[in-house]
Amino acid sequence: MKIRSLMTTTLAAVAFVLSMSSCSSNDDEPEMAVADQVVGSYTGTEVLTVMGEADESTETFEFTKASDVSVDVTLPKYGEGMMTVPALPVKGIMLTKSGNTITGKLAKYEGTVKTADGAEKAYTVSDLTVIFSDKTVVVTFTQKYGNMPFAFEGQFTGTRK
Repeated sequence: MKIRSLMTTTLAAVAFVLSMSSCSSNDDEPEMAVADQVVGSYTGTEVLTVMGEADESTETFEFTKASDVSVDVTLPKYGEGMMTVPALPVKGIMLTKSGNTITGKLAKYEGTVKTADGAEKAYTVSDLTVIFSDKTVVVTFTQKYGNMPFAFEGQFTGTRK
């Protein structure tokens, strides 16, 4: 009788401990990689300012996954005719997460692109900051293209499709 009582008490204690230590459904699933949380197309307003003159347009920024903690983006082309700046890829934007906000920063990215006539031109994108919150993104950056004597200051605010 004492053994039966001891076993019943032990089983009850084990059941209690197991029920108290069970994981919630969120603990069962690994958290999605930070880059996977922000990849996609964001459409909104881009403002490019050069020499004090601002030009506003509707653009789409496409963020693609480079790694679990970084994304790539291509800044849309700008201008017309001989004054066209082609789309500029920017790679390796490192991401950090704090609460519901994901921030990306890149001090400087240098690359080359081919123009419509096949010439290769260098470009630099610097001081790039990306802030993702819910389904919105704000991007600020400075871009310098080819031999242009001036840099463009850019800001984009968009919503994920």
